Amino acid sequence: MRIGFGLPVSGPWATPELLAEVAVEAERLGYDSLWTFQRLLAADAPVYRSVLDPIVALTFAAARTSRIRLGVAVINLPFVSPVVLAKQVATLDVLSGGRVDLGLGAGWSPDEFAATGAPMRRRAARTREYVAVLRALWSGSTSFDGEFYTVPPGRMEPRPVQDAGVPILLGGAVPAAVRRAGEIADGWVSRSATDLSDISSDVALVRAGAASSGRASPRVVCRGVLKLTDLELDTEGRPPLSGTYEQIREGTAWLGTQGVTEVFYDLNWDPLSTLPPEAARERALEILHNLAPVGLS
Repeated sequence: MRIGFGLPVSGPWATPELLAEVAVEAERLGYDSLWTFQRLLAADAPVYRSVLDPIVALTFAAARTSRIRLGVAVINLPFVSPVVLAKQVATLDVLSGGRVDLGLGAGWSPDEFAATGAPMRRRAARTREYVAVLRALWSGSTSFDGEFYTVPPGRMEPRPVQDAGVPILLGGAVPAAVRRAGEIADGWVSRSATDLSDISSDVALVRAGAASSGRASPRVVCRGVLKLTDLELDTEGRPPLSGTYEQIREGTAWLGTQGVTEVFYDLNWDPLSTLPPEAARERALEILHNLAPVGLS
C-alpha cells in the first residue's frame, strides 16, 4: 500500500507557504505522493470556491522536493487540447525527474463545459481517443488522425523522462467508466463521493477491464476523504477512513486487502480547509504527522 497526501489547493488554506511546507514535510515523513485536482469555475460546494491550477501547483511543489511523486486527480480532458496537456505534463515530468502521474476525467459540470466550449456528448469515445493521442505524442509519434483529434506530422520534445510515458489514471463512477480505466489506462482513481466500504466491486471492474486488454496489475488509487474524530467510533457501519487516527490507519490497511494499491489523504474536503490559514496549517500538519506511512504494508 502506497500512502500519499493531498496538497492544500482549495480554499483559504491554499497559500504558497502552506503548499510548500506540506510538500516538503510529506516527503520528509516518507509519503509516496502529493495530489492536486482541477476546478475551473466556482461552485456551491465550499471545496470548489477557490482552487489553484493543478499543474502549476504541482510544478511549485516539484521545485521544493526531490523524491515524492506528483499526481493530479483529475484534469477534465474535454476542457484542454491533448497536445497542450501532453506538452505541459511532459515538461513537468522532465523538470521533476520523472515523478508525474496524470489522472483524467470526462467532466461533469455543465457550467465548465459551456465556459470552455467543450461538447458533453460522446465523452466515452472521446476519452479513448484522448488517451491514445497522449501516448502517441509521448512515444515520439506526432501524427494522429482520429474522429475527435488531429495532430499533423511534426515533433514534440522533450518527451517524458519515464520510459513508458507518464502513467495515466482515469476517474469515473459508473461501471463502464471504471472498467474503461482498466482497459485503456494504467489504473483508476476514485472520487470524493466513492463508497469506500464497497470499493472491492470497483476494484473487480478495473481488473476485469485490464484483463480484457491483456494489461497486468492496474493501479487502484483512492482519494481518502477523512472523517476524523477524537473518540473511537463503533466498528459496526463505520466508513473505512473515519474515527480516530488509529481507526483511520486500520481502515487504510483494510482498503489494501480490498485491492486498493494507493490511498492519498485529501484534506481539501475537510472542514479545516475553511479555517483561517494559521489554524488550518496547524491542523493539516498534525494530520500529516499522525498519519505518516509507518507500519503499513
